[in-house]
Amino acid sequence: MPKDYYKLHQTQFEIFIDSALKEDIGSGDHSSLSCIDQESKSTAVLLTKQEGILAGLDLAAQIFARYDPSLKFKPFAVDGSKIGVGSHVFSISGTTRSILATERVVLNILQRMSGIATLTHKLSEKIKHTSCKLLDTRKTTPNFRYAEKWAVHIGGGTNHRIGLFDAIMIKDNHIDFCGGMTQTLKKTASYLEQSGINLKVIVECRNAKEIQQTLPFSFVSRILLDNHSIPELKSALKQINHKKPTEASGNINHENLVAIAETGVNYISMGALTYDAKNIDLSLNAL
Repeated sequence: MPKDYYKLHQTQFEIFIDSALKEDIGSGDHSSLSCIDQESKSTAVLLTKQEGILAGLDLAAQIFARYDPSLKFKPFAVDGSKIGVGSHVFSISGTTRSILATERVVLNILQRMSGIATLTHKLSEKIKHTSCKLLDTRKTTPNFRYAEKWAVHIGGGTNHRIGLFDAIMIKDNHIDFCGGMTQTLKKTASYLEQSGINLKVIVECRNAKEIQQTLPFSFVSRILLDNHSIPELKSALKQINHKKPTEASGNINHENLVAIAETGVNYISMGALTYDAKNIDLSLNAL
C-alpha cells in the first residue's frame, strides 16, 4: 500500500468523512450549542488507555481539517507507532464546538483502525521467520473498507483487492455456475481480451484436477487454496511447484497460522484481521 494512501483514495475518504459527520451531527450538536459559547476556544489531547499499534492518525487530521480548517492539529506520534497506557497521541486546539462535534467520529476511527493494526501486527510477527505475507479480505465494515485496509497495511499486513473492480477472483461458485474450471478460464480469457482491461486473476482450486486445469493459463496470477488441511496444502504446493504464486485461506486463526505459513505458501488471507479485531481504548480529554 503506497505511503500517500489518503491522496490515492481521496475522493472515497472525503465521501466517507462527510457521511460520518452528517450521521453523527445531523441537524446540529445541540448538546454543545446549548451550553458552549460560540467564541469559546479550547485544547484537548488524545490519551491511550491500553497498549497497541496506532492507526488512523493521518485520517483523524483530515477529519478535523475538513470540518473546521481553523483547528490546529499537533501530532505527537505517527501511524504505526507502538503506544502504551497514558501515551499522548495528539492535541487539537481551536473552537470548542468544533472539537466536540468531531470528537466521536475521530475516536471511533482511531479506536477501530488501531485495533485492526494491532491484531495485524501481532499475527504478522508470528510468521516473520517465513516469506509468507498476510493478506486482508473484503470482509470489512460497509463504507469503512478503505480505512480498515489502510489499518492492515499500517499493522504490517498486505492488502488484497479492494473490491470486485480491481482484480478478478474466480471462486467455487463461478466455477460451478460455468460448468467447470476449463470452461470458466476460457471465458475469462475471452473477457480479458475483449475488454482490454489489465487485472490480476486469482483462481480458487479445490483439488488436484482443478490445479492441473489452471496451470496452463498464463494470465492466472495466483492460485487460491481454500479450506485445505496442512497435508492437502503441502500436496497442492508440491503439484504447483512454484509455477504460480499461492494463497491459503479459510478457517485460519492464530493457532494454525504459523504451521500454514511454514508450508511455503506465498500468502495467507484472513478475514479475521478486520472482523475479529477489538478496538483500542482511547479518550479525548480537555486541557
